[in-house]
Amino acid sequence: MQKVSEEIYSQINNDIYKTEGNRWWDEDFSLNLIKTLYNPFRVDYIKKTIEKLKISSEVINALEVGCGGGILSEELAKLGLLTTGIDPSEQSLNSAINHAKESNLIINYEKGAGETLPFPNNSFDVIICCDVLEHVRDLPKVISEISRVLKSGGIFIYDTFNRTFFSKISAIKILQEWKRWAIMPPDLHVWEMFIRPEELRSLLKENELIWKEHHGIKPKISYIKMLHYLHKRAIGELTYVEFGKKFQMVESDNTQMMYMGHAVKSFSL
Repeated sequence: MQKVSEEIYSQINNDIYKTEGNRWWDEDFSLNLIKTLYNPFRVDYIKKTIEKLKISSEVINALEVGCGGGILSEELAKLGLLTTGIDPSEQSLNSAINHAKESNLIINYEKGAGETLPFPNNSFDVIICCDVLEHVRDLPKVISEISRVLKSGGIFIYDTFNRTFFSKISAIKILQEWKRWAIMPPDLHVWEMFIRPEELRSLLKENELIWKEHHGIKPKISYIKMLHYLHKRAIGELTYVEFGKKFQMVESDNTQMMYMGHAVKSFSL
């Protein structure tokens, strides 16, 4: 898999994390839905995976690549992980830093990109990258950098969107383009940048990361109810907070839209 062409990369609106970077913790802002829709199953999966693989370190050093405003990083810190978050958006990082202080959480935030992580080799026991891989220009380089700064035996946990017809309809058309249901910013995602599981497994293998599993991600409610609530949110009858309480994502056997998984870095000989 090669890095994304400039023609395709120019279509994605990654600038939203700069222009709206101060709004991550605004409960009635679309990106705050991470807290209600995604964090519950993400945090549960991260906790279960770390416990299952029994990392031997007394203090577990964790890095979130693409931390945004710190919505997931704060949950990692609450799990007792020594947490670092990195993101290219200064505005998002300022939001993360300020909220961590307000919450009395110790989290190290640094500015940087996944393609050039500013950390020494073998720095972290766990690296988390959620809803980020489908936003980067050079995915092979990002995976290479994650492997470099991950310790041998360390865990890489991620989720992303699958590049299927179903994800094009649901994540792009329904959520972003079709006004009857669209609740997310236009061009938040670009379908051509979605990643098929076999493509990601191949990149993991090339970078000494041993793939372990994938789980699908789907709405907790039926798709009919999902469309109903999306429409009510789209026309303003539900706030984002009310919408988030009705509509959560959970693990599934179906990977057609999104999937979550982990890999373990092989031990050097």
